[in-house]
Parts: sequence; structure tokens; C-alpha cells
Amino acid sequence: MVCSEEYTELHKNGENMKKVLITGAKGQLGLALQKELSESEYEQITTDVEELDITNIAQVQAFIKEKQPDIIINCAAYTAVDRCEEKEEQDKVYQINALGPRNLSIAAEEIGAVMVQVSTDYVFDGESKKPYDEFDLPNPQSVYGRSKLAGEEFVKEFCKKHFIVRTAWLYGEGKNFVKTMVSLAKKQVPIKVVNDQFGSPTSARALAAMIGKLIKTSCYGTYHGTCEGVTNWYEFAQEIFKMGGLEVDLSPTTSEEYKSAAKRPKYSVLEKKMYRLNLGETMPHWKEELKIYMANLEE
Repeated sequence: MVCSEEYTELHKNGENMKKVLITGAKGQLGLALQKELSESEYEQITTDVEELDITNIAQVQAFIKEKQPDIIINCAAYTAVDRCEEKEEQDKVYQINALGPRNLSIAAEEIGAVMVQVSTDYVFDGESKKPYDEFDLPNPQSVYGRSKLAGEEFVKEFCKKHFIVRTAWLYGEGKNFVKTMVSLAKKQVPIKVVNDQFGSPTSARALAAMIGKLIKTSCYGTYHGTCEGVTNWYEFAQEIFKMGGLEVDLSPTTSEEYKSAAKRPKYSVLEKKMYRLNLGETMPHWKEELKIYMANLEE
């Protein structure tokens, strides 16, 4: 490993246990992180909007000053990408996706905490012919993407010890593409899925494991966190049905035919260069993670 490990034997033995604050703890990644970050290694502080409004800087500063977390992982976000385009929603979008990370970063810096900001492939325009790495320039094409990029910039500006982790095509506990496909298959309805948007399906479990490794180091910076392998939504659906032993009437369609308010990146493949260079690590293949997820779904 190029970077130094901050996580000492003292912490591993349970003495001077580190505190980790997870915002947006009821979401897919928040739930996965609670499972990943062992209670024998970390004291977990979990919040959602009911416990902490990240858009209120005074509330954020008071809460973090009181709780004194060593690490803050921000999973809270406004993720309804089509609704983000609605004019009446845009102030709220920027409050949550941009000002929220700013507020957490300011509070983190005040107490010397590490800030982890979860971001998205939507910061890129999706027009690349090769995987985007962490050194490629963002060019968001949607309100969601622009608001998440603004959040990244605030984190960089206000907190020295930070990790920005961009992910894509995430699924875990809660509403997601995999569960939607399984539900539609059981209803025996014809299903159309776009075949011209490419990316890497990523389990919340795999992303949580990656974040768990990052926060044990001082290798701060921007990272891409998606599973290995490339597919499109149609082929992803095919694999879901194949693994689930489901017979369906599935056919491909195009983004042009499937109209949506927000422009989706046509190419969302992210290269994990920083993860490889700093930690010597790789992410699991998306098919491996989907197999585990489908097995647990059946149980």
C-alpha cells in the first residue's frame, strides 16, 4: 500500500474505538455500511432526515460538535433524477446535494474528522468511448449531476481529510432496478429495457466494503467505486432473470423511445484507478455480486 494506514492495532482491539456518523442511514448504502462497519470496530451514529437535517448548517455543527465523530459518511442525497429537473424542486436539490455536503464538511473540519462524500457517474457527460477515471474532467448534463458535482467541490474546499466516492447503478436493500425487474417478471407483463446505456451494476455491499477499506487509510482524494465489468440495462435485466430462473417477455428499446426528463449518461463505466494505485485493490465483478444478491433475495 502506498498510503499509510491510520487504523492502528489499538482500534482493532476495541480500545479508543472510532466513531462513525452515517447520514442517510436508511438508504441502500447506509444500510449496507451499518452491516460492513462492525460494531466491534466502530461506534456507529446513524441519522436520517428525522434526526439530522444536513441542509441546516447550525443544526449540523451543533450535532457534530456534540457527537464528535472521527468519520462522517454522507449517504444522504436527492436522487430522483427526473424530479430534479422540475423547476420547483431545484432549490431543494441543491440544498441537499450541494449545501448538505458543504455543511458536513465545515463541521468535519472544525473537529478534525474525516469526511466521506458519496457521489455519482452523473458528474460526467456520458459521451466517452473509454472508462472515465478520477482524473477526467466532469461535465454534468443534468440538474442532479450538477448538484452532486457542486457537493464534491464544497467537500474539497472545506475539509482537508476527505474521500469522494463516485458510484453508479447501485442496488441493495430498498427500491432498486433488480427488485423492480423481479417484481415485473412475477406479474408476467411484457418488459422493455433500454440497451444503449452502458455501465457497471454495483451492489451496495461491495461499495460499503470499499469505503470500509478507504477509511482505514489516509489515502484521501476522489475515487470511483463500481463493480468490474461492463453491460447495458437490457443485458443486466437478462442476467437478473437468468439467475432468478424467471421466464419473461423481455425486449430491448432505446433511450430515444424511453423518454425521461433528465438526460441519462449513455456511457457510465468508471475506472477504479485511484483504488488500484493507492490501495492495490480491485472491485468484484458485477455478475459475482448479483449472484450473491439474488441468492439472498430468494431467501
